[in-house]
Amino acid sequence: MLTAVTGINWGDEGKGRVIDLLAENADIVARYQGGNNAGHTVVTEQGKFVLNLLPSGILHPHVVCVLGTGMVIDLDHLANEIASIEQRGITISPEHLKLSAKATISMPWHRVQDGLEEDRLAKKGTAFGSTRRGIAYAYSDKYRKKTLRLGDLLHLDEERIQSRLHVILESKNMELAGCYHQEPMSYDALLHWCRTQAEKFAPYICDAGAYLQQASNAGKRIVLEAQLGAMRDIDYGIFPFTSSSNTLAAYAPLGAGIPNVKLDHVVGVLKAYSTCVGAGPFAAEKAMPENWMQALRKAGGEFGAATGRPRRVGPFDCVASRYGLACQGADKIALTKLDVLSGMKEIPVITGYTLNGAPVTAFDPTDDQDRMEPVVTMLPGWDCDISRCTRYDELPDTAKNYIEFLEKQLVHTIQFVSTGAAREQYLLNGTWL
Repeated sequence: MLTAVTGINWGDEGKGRVIDLLAENADIVARYQGGNNAGHTVVTEQGKFVLNLLPSGILHPHVVCVLGTGMVIDLDHLANEIASIEQRGITISPEHLKLSAKATISMPWHRVQDGLEEDRLAKKGTAFGSTRRGIAYAYSDKYRKKTLRLGDLLHLDEERIQSRLHVILESKNMELAGCYHQEPMSYDALLHWCRTQAEKFAPYICDAGAYLQQASNAGKRIVLEAQLGAMRDIDYGIFPFTSSSNTLAAYAPLGAGIPNVKLDHVVGVLKAYSTCVGAGPFAAEKAMPENWMQALRKAGGEFGAATGRPRRVGPFDCVASRYGLACQGADKIALTKLDVLSGMKEIPVITGYTLNGAPVTAFDPTDDQDRMEPVVTMLPGWDCDISRCTRYDELPDTAKNYIEFLEKQLVHTIQFVSTGAAREQYLLNGTWL
């Protein structure tokens, strides 16, 4: 069975938590896009883990994890991430982790370029809110055919690879020197860096697509893990304030390495309120006063897993969420962090927008989203701890009413609700996976 777990909104919806739970009964968890520019936070009995590149299934010893073809991989960051969780007792080996030979390498200069350009734009007040981890530049060079793939590290002594390295380096040095006045990188230094990476990662690099195809043919349970959410998709998101990859479930088999295999399920993950890291239109932050947003941010611990930046927050946005659900084609919905809303006398929900006084009920990322004004409906809250609820009928009526109101707005049943950060703090409402 092939299941994709995707974000419905701007990212940070809590996908890591859902994937971690699904991994308990999965054979394989594979990332299919993005790099180390976002993170998934998973809380286990061993504590809190923040994973940027490694799939959330890495915390389960029986699960094989795959970094798929559609990813851009910063190998220095990956080495540090592996070392960090190995220090906490998690074993990682080539039997446990497989890297697609077709995945793109995020080269050292990609981080440099990202930071230099973001600094340049910041001086003009036009910065994108980049994570400065080089993701856009890695993808750009992928499509310009001016970077390496992981499999190239296995052939560094071949003339064809060394010739490509010379071509790539010459082009990159021209860019960095001509645009940003940087010192050129030497070929010897580049080749040494590549050989160092090959030493570390050669045992992990393989034909991940063939591995996944064989597993799919054998009926294995495979979870495909997305990074970020629908609003950050390069084609369907709030361009240009997007990521540089396709975050949608439709891309999942392609990015994992098995483009011929169809998904059986798509789990769309929503947070019980809205959050956003980075620049771009975000109508939800206009809905409530600053003190309300500060209290919500503190209650939810809303700081970026990859960057530590305070997240922009606001009420649940039904308009944006309907669009995200349509993009992802989700047949299952997980609602996270419902417990964070406990204690509010009233809970705001965005049920529409207005533009120049006229109602707007559908989200279109090509519209002037910055000028949209949210229409807010207030619902009664609950003043009790729901973290111990393990069945839907144990929730207070006002919490159930909140969920049912969202279901009507989204025209979709919510089957999974998290009621706390710990693994066991969730309940099911209807048929799950």
